[in-house]
Amino acid sequence: MVTYGNMHRGVFLKRPNRFLALVDLAGRVERCHVPNTGRLGELLVPGTEVWCQFHPAPARKTAWSLVTVNRGGRLVNIDSQAPNRLAQDWLEKGSLGPVEDVRREQRFGEARFDLRFTREGKPWFLEVKGVTLESGGVARFPDAPTARGTKHLQCLQAALARGYGAAVLFLVQLSGVTRLEPNWAADPAFARELLRAAEAGVAVRAAACRVRVDGISVAGTVPVSLAAP
Repeated sequence: MVTYGNMHRGVFLKRPNRFLALVDLAGRVERCHVPNTGRLGELLVPGTEVWCQFHPAPARKTAWSLVTVNRGGRLVNIDSQAPNRLAQDWLEKGSLGPVEDVRREQRFGEARFDLRFTREGKPWFLEVKGVTLESGGVARFPDAPTARGTKHLQCLQAALARGYGAAVLFLVQLSGVTRLEPNWAADPAFARELLRAAEAGVAVRAAACRVRVDGISVAGTVPVSLAAP
């Protein structure tokens, strides 16, 4: 579980750039760091209720971070650092079977994968993708073209060919989704590569989360549908 202290309710006003939001907090407009470089167009809509963490520090440009968004009565966590921490918990609880020696940020050739671990004596790599886009109960990734994400899938297949285990985990940062799909409309190249990776033997998994104003935890697995629409 990932928790946040010192959270304050606010109203989102605008996003001048991908790193910064203006939020009305108790009648005062504050500059808040946005810990997610995705577009988030369906979430960060003027007038939306949000929660921000107050954590001033000398090295920070702003004392606030926008962490949680209320989208139509459903809380969504937009912290892009949370999925890797949650994925390690997911792994260590046996979601891919018994694992050992879990390590973060491990290199393979030109790639840096989020996690490496050992399963039944075999080394594995796991790439983690945080998901905040949802419509009609279906979570989709990505929300915009991601050449980097496509490259990660190619590198996972290369690791598989070299005898490693390989997996990708989509961490859906909200609850109540029925399945996860690649976003064929936004990035068909990524969607096709994900399908190729699965066919090659890369394990493709998804998990939904339980989100509170001040925290997020993994709630359970979600089916993955890879077929083109």
